[in-house]
Amino acid sequence: MYNGNRRSGNYKPNIWDDDYVQSQTTIYTGEEFSKRAAELKEGVRKMVEEKMDPLEKLELVDLLQRLGLAQPKIRPWGVSYHFEDEIQHVLEHIYTSCYYNGDQDLYATALQFRLLRQHGYKLPQEVFCGFMDDQGNFKRSLSEDTKGILSLYEATYLCMEGESIMEAAQRFSTKHLREIQNMKVILDQDLVDHALEMPLYWRVQRFEARWFISVYEKRHDMNPVLLEFAKLDYNMVQAKYLEEIKQMSRWNKDIRLAEKMSFARDRLVEGFLWAMGFTPEPQFEYCRKISTKLSVLLTILDDLYDVYGALNELEIFTDVVQRWDVNAAETLPEYMKICFLAIFNSMNELGYDVLKDQGLSIITNIRKQWANLCKFYLLEVKWNLGGHAPSLDEYLDTAFITNTGPLLLMHAYFCITNPINIEDLRHLEQYPGIIRSSAMILRLANDLGTSPDEMLKGDIPKSIQCYMRESGCSEEKAGEYINGLIAETWKKLNGELVTKMERPLPKEFRRTATNLPRIAQFIYQHGDGFGVRPDEMKNRIVALFFEPIPMP
Repeated sequence: MYNGNRRSGNYKPNIWDDDYVQSQTTIYTGEEFSKRAAELKEGVRKMVEEKMDPLEKLELVDLLQRLGLAQPKIRPWGVSYHFEDEIQHVLEHIYTSCYYNGDQDLYATALQFRLLRQHGYKLPQEVFCGFMDDQGNFKRSLSEDTKGILSLYEATYLCMEGESIMEAAQRFSTKHLREIQNMKVILDQDLVDHALEMPLYWRVQRFEARWFISVYEKRHDMNPVLLEFAKLDYNMVQAKYLEEIKQMSRWNKDIRLAEKMSFARDRLVEGFLWAMGFTPEPQFEYCRKISTKLSVLLTILDDLYDVYGALNELEIFTDVVQRWDVNAAETLPEYMKICFLAIFNSMNELGYDVLKDQGLSIITNIRKQWANLCKFYLLEVKWNLGGHAPSLDEYLDTAFITNTGPLLLMHAYFCITNPINIEDLRHLEQYPGIIRSSAMILRLANDLGTSPDEMLKGDIPKSIQCYMRESGCSEEKAGEYINGLIAETWKKLNGELVTKMERPLPKEFRRTATNLPRIAQFIYQHGDGFGVRPDEMKNRIVALFFEPIPMP
């Protein structure tokens, strides 16, 4: 066995120990809050059902979404207040009536476009032709309409591949928003700054809701019923998340993997953050628990291959995972045996739950995902040890798998789909566009955030280094290129969501596949907020899970 020196990732210790997590309390599980939520629900429902013109309806839908009140049919504590059916009815009516046809108001047309595209309607980009001149450029006079420009900017991020009008609209709106931003004289400066930092469509809805509640509260036209409901909803769902974190923290403490695998990152709460961003809907509690377990197990596995394991050990480990055999695990070193059995037992438990609930065995499907992941992990180790310098395309063809996106998406499908469809599983195992695009954004965002730290620990070159070597450009230019790839991949994902797919997939899964790149960009927006610099996420995690919004 291996007798050389082990590498170290020099990871910071866990900043959320179990004692801290278990000490957190909330009052928002009480019956009085459920009753108040039910009262507010009816008030908001009446607003949605009131007769009003189409623009007012669109603005109300947008407001409900931004305040976090338009999630799909969620029933925490027996209360259903998220209006999915009502919103779908509003949008269906607007779509079929083609209310805004391009010669109306820019703000209204762009708002309609964004909301309809977001909900799966393939509204054509030509609705914006009425705002363009004879040369095919957007009219200069539009630059005076800050509200319209901001609405257009947000709409352009629903663009699909090959939509030249939308691409021109994005260049036009971004240019003018930056000019407006530099002037610093507008009333909605915060909205402009926020949009230019990251578009609304790319943001994690739960964190965005908290930010927007604080903005909405200061508006002169603020509706007090909506505001109270948004705050109460946020706090009640946060209370549910807190209970789940406590359960998962106890699980993490009981299995003692962090103690046994001291070389690896211990990131339970950050793992739950991934799970929440992935499937925020409260009814998907089981999926969040499985995804949190996955995060813990995959983090250890990643550090096993990237940092600690010797090649001969990793070859044996990869073979054991492919065989999915506890007897074969006896050939492993002790630390690897613990790791394999933790994966084996946790995933077989998932398989048992599905078999019990749906009468379907998915163990073979689970095994395939873990075996494929380990196979490509091992390939990257061999690249690194052999000094192989992959091209960018070669790297990405492997790295979108080793960043665990396909495995996470497949396991989410197991958890949120009932009944599970065998044909869906066969389709998803081929990594169709919806999985590949979602996982690719995760890969690229991860590379942008973690590349400097991972190169220091001796990892393989990431996408930035691959492109620098191929093009001879600077690191700054390579970063710009990777950001461009992220934007292009979002267009591919958007196309998957609004065009007729080769095999239609459940709405819940499509939504989850869209959430994966959002939480990735959230975590890696300012560096490695998961592995190397978890303190950078501290304030965000407190706001999401431990600190309620003050109520009146």
